[in-house]
Amino acid sequence: MIESGIHLVHKTVGQSSFDVIRGFKRRAFEAGQKKLALGHGGTLDPFAEGLLLVLAGQATRLMELLHPLPKTYVAELAWGVETDTCDLHGKPVAEADPPHLEPAALDAALASFLGWTEQIPPATSAKKIDGEAAYRKAHRGEEVVMKPCRVFLLSARWLAHDLPRSSTLELTCRGGFYVRSLARDLGRALGCGAHLATLRRTAIGPWMDPGARQEHLLTGADLLPWCPSRLLSDEEADHLSHGRAIPAGEPWAATWALPTGFPDPGAPLRALHEGRLVALLKPAEDGLRTFANLRGGL
Repeated sequence: MIESGIHLVHKTVGQSSFDVIRGFKRRAFEAGQKKLALGHGGTLDPFAEGLLLVLAGQATRLMELLHPLPKTYVAELAWGVETDTCDLHGKPVAEADPPHLEPAALDAALASFLGWTEQIPPATSAKKIDGEAAYRKAHRGEEVVMKPCRVFLLSARWLAHDLPRSSTLELTCRGGFYVRSLARDLGRALGCGAHLATLRRTAIGPWMDPGARQEHLLTGADLLPWCPSRLLSDEEADHLSHGRAIPAGEPWAATWALPTGFPDPGAPLRALHEGRLVALLKPAEDGLRTFANLRGGL
């Protein structure tokens, strides 16, 4: 049986994010859970590896709350060639000799991308154009014009250099940031071209990559730990389940803090009853009311 909650899964190189979901669907079917809702909390490209959040059952209703979380990656950038996909599988579109690259110049170039900036996603991204993923249009040979998106990069530092061939970067960004686009834009800023050679997602919010062939289930108070909590009595849990308000009470503080300087994702209030996350709450004139009822709890 696949339990409802958030499953921390390691996605391997070569798998698509949907391949991982397909595996969960197969397991659910074999266990007789044909109607189990499944989704993931943030796509990883097939050439990338690392942490993927698989949401099962009522946890699929938490998907929008996961998007603005900090995500940490380790990326290898290859210097000298820009590709049409901004990664190692694309066709070269610009090449230049990068012998002038020095660590100080790389540090200076990287600093300009910190904070809120405008970023153009790759044409082969999952960004929607007229309701369809851009990569589908690109793969059909259609012209794809991507609009700039506002993105946030909290921190970035070079871990190692093998100049002029490549450099390894660790970064923490908000959801919606494309590391492929950062590689492309750094190459342009330095005048030598660049593309993303490898990518590994090591963390999303408080959760770390469990490692190859490992899986970890999150339920109850382990879900959304950046949100404050309201512990419910049996009576209060019953009121909420029937759409009635409960007193504001004294919420417990969040158990995990966002990194300093990271944009506030607007965390809701968690309703916990008997160790399960049963609802998300919002203030109302008469106390607290449910805006997401996680039926059966997580």
